[in-house]
Amino acid sequence: MVTFQEIRENEDIKTYIKMADETLASMKFTEHSFAHVVRCADVAGGILEKLGYDDRTVELAKIAAYMHDIGNVVNRIDHAQSGAVMAFRLLDKMGMKAEEIARIVTAIGNHDEKTAYPVNEIAAALIIADKSDVRRSRVRVEERATISEDIHDRVNFAVEKSRLAVEEQDKKLVLYLTVDENISRISEYFEIFLDRMMLCRRAAAYFGMNFEVNINGTTVM
Repeated sequence: MVTFQEIRENEDIKTYIKMADETLASMKFTEHSFAHVVRCADVAGGILEKLGYDDRTVELAKIAAYMHDIGNVVNRIDHAQSGAVMAFRLLDKMGMKAEEIARIVTAIGNHDEKTAYPVNEIAAALIIADKSDVRRSRVRVEERATISEDIHDRVNFAVEKSRLAVEEQDKKLVLYLTVDENISRISEYFEIFLDRMMLCRRAAAYFGMNFEVNINGTTVM
């Protein structure tokens, strides 16, 4: 049984994550390296764990989330599909069962908002974890001096705190954000992230839950 720890220690996977992020850095994208994928793994696994899914499903979600962006090493366009094919090759080589590989590559192939759909519980958890990762530290140091020129950097840099909560009793997942409105207006957040938040709503619905965004103490979605 291939474990999440084995995936994290695999040097080939580490290389693809590192080089994929370097590709995106050259294109002025926000951070997509180990901080992002580890956070996604923690959040995706945490969602399923709190919702009562079995330990192996939780682990598969962590693996999918950790590997979900390796396709960026090929190209940003269709990176979800490229990443799914790469993940298949890597996991098959490591001896993972076909059924488990299928669940993982389906989730990876369905995480980009242009083509995403919460086709299974792993995909739904990955979508929410990935699209809710907005935070100041995702803005690269070399880009911080010019945040006024780039709305994506500006919005991410304005987020001082970010937390996704699974509120089972109220049947909702809530993204709590603390935003410095002197850096970016709240409206700018939805200007660039509305499609992603609607996708999170669809993914939450897979679990029979609602998705909300709370910014500076006010529910805005």
